[in-house]
Amino acid sequence: MKSYGAEFLGTFWLVLGGCGSAVLAAGFPNLGIGFAGVALAFGLTVVTMAYAIGHISGCHLNPAVSIGLWAGGRFPAGQLGPYIVAQVLGAIAAGAVLYVIASGGAGFDVAKGFASNGYGEHSPGGYSLLAALVCEVVMTMFFLLVIMGATDKRAPAGFAPLAIGLALTLIHLISIPVTNTSVNPARSTGVALFVGGWAVQQLWLFWLAPIIGAVLGAKLYRLIAGESE
Repeated sequence: MKSYGAEFLGTFWLVLGGCGSAVLAAGFPNLGIGFAGVALAFGLTVVTMAYAIGHISGCHLNPAVSIGLWAGGRFPAGQLGPYIVAQVLGAIAAGAVLYVIASGGAGFDVAKGFASNGYGEHSPGGYSLLAALVCEVVMTMFFLLVIMGATDKRAPAGFAPLAIGLALTLIHLISIPVTNTSVNPARSTGVALFVGGWAVQQLWLFWLAPIIGAVLGAKLYRLIAGESE
């Protein structure tokens, strides 16, 4: 139960910090942090939580990561369900807190997107479904590759949170214009539920693509790491 609680709180922090920066600070008049600031915010949530709860739950914060680690032989199948439930609930709770904060500002309109992920007309850059699918699969694949490598017992000790957080920052720098960057089904769900409509209708992609990418990334790492990993 301590692990599940840690995953709930960690995912809450990821969504509040990452999506909160996008909703509240990205386009703030004259002083907005922009895409680079949002990308850094997502990376910082992972770094801070990895040091805070990594020793408790492994700090997955992401159903795709949990599934990928299972596919890579690093996580027991019996804990997948509870971990995913804790992550999704944490994301939804963060979405609710963010909604309360954001709705207190003048001109707030949840229909503008609320940091939801999308493709086609709901992609920040108008990217197609195929482009969004490929982007999410590839980004999550390399995210798992970094996670598996950084936490390998042969890797330098103590640096995994930095490598993983920086990888997530880089992923956002690349893919925010394409899908608003998911690579995390819980993160996508936590805000999409408050938007409803198109955000929920397109949510399937942001479960399917990250999971496919995570499994591919885990398998790819095991292929290049060898049995001694």
